Amino acid sequence: MASNRDLPPLNIGPVRVDFPVALAALSGYSDWPTRIGARRLGAGYAVAEAMLDQFVLNVTKGRKARRFIRVTEEDHPIAGQLMGSAAEAIAPAAVRLVEAGFDVIDVNFGCPVKKVLGKCRGGYLLGQPETALQIVARVRDAVPPAVPVTLKMRRGIDESDESRERFFRIFDGAFSLGVAAVTVHGRTVRQKYEGNSSWEFLREVKRHAGGRIVLGSGDLMTARDCLEMIARTGVDGVTVARGAIGNPWIFRDVRALAAGQPLPLGPTLVEQRQVIAEHYRLAEEAYGPKRACFVMNGYGIKYSRLHPQAEAVRDAFVAARRPDEWWEVLDRWYGDRRGAQPPAPAGG
Repeated sequence: MASNRDLPPLNIGPVRVDFPVALAALSGYSDWPTRIGARRLGAGYAVAEAMLDQFVLNVTKGRKARRFIRVTEEDHPIAGQLMGSAAEAIAPAAVRLVEAGFDVIDVNFGCPVKKVLGKCRGGYLLGQPETALQIVARVRDAVPPAVPVTLKMRRGIDESDESRERFFRIFDGAFSLGVAAVTVHGRTVRQKYEGNSSWEFLREVKRHAGGRIVLGSGDLMTARDCLEMIARTGVDGVTVARGAIGNPWIFRDVRALAAGQPLPLGPTLVEQRQVIAEHYRLAEEAYGPKRACFVMNGYGIKYSRLHPQAEAVRDAFVAARRPDEWWEVLDRWYGDRRGAQPPAPAGG
């Protein structure tokens, strides 16, 4: 693929990211098969879906649960994201993820889900600067110096001045403790996924940060959105969440635009089939044949949005209950299986 003359590589501590547009951690979606698909289509980096510290320490010792901490060669560079409420548990969980092969440890202070907040995790910690910074300090001390620690934050609990002050106390304190980068989502915890993401706040944060690495997140639904966020806010890179699920071609497209090329045409049905079929194969490898069909139903709904007959294809994926039914959906709506090869890795 052409060189990315407008978007230089990103360094997260000693970890080099060749292209500063990444797949974000998105619960239920940023699993190993999804990450591999995104990387092959151009994502420079990926963050695994958030894991609870106790889950990493205890549940992942079981054979079936090890898929959550699976890292393969194509995954690198890859961050493992952790959530927890106490430094005593999250630090050893970070060590476990390093041992599993993750290149970066990302601490989640941004999740707005009610059950997470109720357990004093995720976005709840934006209102608890002392506890948040204790967690950062313990994680940074626990993992090897060569492994970067990063944060995921929202712009605060709410719109209040107090919330804003706490955000910057955590932000500055984390960098002083050795954090290598912070990803900031432009919505508050109270907003959840509603309303607009404040790119103006991201611009303010990056001006405040100076040379410190800040990645932006929120309302990145197209390749042009990614480039516009970088241009308007000055952030060093972006992480794409919902905009990439069912449309991993967003990474191919943003690489092309960044290289000064025309926006590629949307993927043909043959190209869509190749990617969906390979996603299914990877899901079978990760989850086993029985569970893969169930897992892929949700992805099929997302992929169907790019099909000319989106509603009918969506309903067909929802109705599929067995692997043979899943392949029948592909055969009927995306053509036969000839040429269904995985895409070649992008970038370099």
